[in-house]
Amino acid sequence: MSPVVTHSDDIPVVVEPTKVVNTPQIGDVTFRTLPDEYFRSRLSTTAKNRAFDGIRSVLHLEQRPGIISLLAGKPHSSTFPITSLNFTLRDPVDPTIETPINLSQEELDLGLQYGPTTGIQPLIEWAYGLQKAAHGRNEGEGWSITIGNGAQDLIYKAVTALVNPGDAVLTEAPVYAGVPPMFQTMLCDVHEVETDADGIDASSLRALLENWPTDKPKPKVLYTVPYGCNPTGMTATLERRLKVLQLAREHDFFILEDDPYHYLYYGPHPRPPSYFALEKDQLEIGRVIRLDSLSKILSSGLRLGFASGPNVIIKAMNDHSTVSNLQPNSLSQILAVAVLSRWGYDGFFKHSERVSQFYKTKRDVFEAAMRRHLSDVAEWTSPEAGMFMWFKLLTGSEGREGDSDEIIRTTALERGVLALPGTVFFPNKRKSAYVRASFSQLGEKEVDEALRRLRTAILDSR
Repeated sequence: MSPVVTHSDDIPVVVEPTKVVNTPQIGDVTFRTLPDEYFRSRLSTTAKNRAFDGIRSVLHLEQRPGIISLLAGKPHSSTFPITSLNFTLRDPVDPTIETPINLSQEELDLGLQYGPTTGIQPLIEWAYGLQKAAHGRNEGEGWSITIGNGAQDLIYKAVTALVNPGDAVLTEAPVYAGVPPMFQTMLCDVHEVETDADGIDASSLRALLENWPTDKPKPKVLYTVPYGCNPTGMTATLERRLKVLQLAREHDFFILEDDPYHYLYYGPHPRPPSYFALEKDQLEIGRVIRLDSLSKILSSGLRLGFASGPNVIIKAMNDHSTVSNLQPNSLSQILAVAVLSRWGYDGFFKHSERVSQFYKTKRDVFEAAMRRHLSDVAEWTSPEAGMFMWFKLLTGSEGREGDSDEIIRTTALERGVLALPGTVFFPNKRKSAYVRASFSQLGEKEVDEALRRLRTAILDSR
C-alpha cells in the first residue's frame, strides 16, 4: 500500500500506510482508523495492569429489560432528604429573560443516585451530538466519550493511561501550570516545545524529534492548548496544526488537545478547525485525544468535562475511574443536562457566542489600560480567545528583557497587585520576562488601578 498524499491550504500531508481494522467513508474517500492493537501496545504499564471492578464492570446490565438486580449497594432514594430542585435558567441570547426549571422526579432520582462510570446517558448522547455539530465527528469512527469531574480529572487519567515513570513527554512551552506537576510526579522526562503567537513552532518540534537519541524511545504524548492558550492566549493557526498532525504520524505520538477555551474564541478570522476535526480530514483517525470543559461556559463549580478519543484509551481512563472516584458527579451532570437539553445545540452555540463576546470586551478594556500604563515598559500580542494577557516586561533602562519573578512576587505584591510570573509556566522553571494576568473578573476601574500599580512596581524595580 503506497502513501496517500492530501493537500490543505497548499500544505502537503503524507499519510503513511498503517494496519486497518475498518475503513469508514467520507463521501467517496476512505479514511484509516488505527486498530485496537495499536492503542493497547501504547498503554502504560499501570493501565495494562488495572484489575476489573467486579461491580462496575457489570453495572450496565441492570438496564436490561426484565432484569431483577441484586447487584449494587445503592442507597434507597426514599432516604435522601432532597425531594425537589428548582432553579431559573437564563435565555442563551437575552440573559435578562429567565425561565423557571423544575427537575422531574426521574431527573432528580438520576442526579441523586450512583451512575455509570462513563457518565449518565443523556449527557453522553449530548456530547456525541456536540462533537458532530462542532467538529464533524460521528459515532462509529473508532472513538468514544467519557465524562469526568472537570477536564483536569480527565487530563490526569489520559496521561496515566499512556505514560510510564521515566517516559519522555512533549509539552508546549509556556504551558498551563496544572500539567507539569502531573509529569513531574510520574518522573517523566519533559521536553519543552517552543510556541509563538501562531501556536507550536512546528520546525522546532521537527528538529527535536529528528535529532532524538537513537537509544531512547521517542515521546508518546504531546500536550497542547490550541485555542486561547493558558497562559499565552495564543490560538494555533491551521497551518501549524496541520504540520503538528503530520509530525504526530511521522513520529508516532498522540496529541492531547486540551481545549477549555474553544468556545471562548473571539478572533477576527473564522475559528481554525480543531485537531479532532482535522485528523479526520487528513484521512487517519486515532492520534488525537480531545478534552472539553463545561467550566468556562456553564459553571466552573459543576466540575464537568468530557474526553473524546480512541476506544481503547477511553476505556483505560474509565478503568482508572473505577478505582479512584467511581464516576463523575451525578447531580452536576443532571443539572448540566437540564440546561443543555432545554437550550438545544443552537441555544448552546448562541450562549457560547455571547460568552465569547463578553470576554472580548474584557480583553479590550484590559488592553486599553495596558496601552495607557505599560506601553513603554512591556510588549504583548493581543489574544484571540480565552481570558489571559501574556506580556513581556522590559525592565532595563534601554528596554532590555529581564526576569519578571522578583518584580511580580515581591515588588508588585507590596504595591497591592497580584499576577503570575512567567517562570511558573515553564516545566524547567527557566527565567522569564513574561507575566500572566487574567482579565476575566475585574471591572474597568479596578483594571486601571491594577495596571497603574504594576507600572509603579516595574519602574521601582529599575
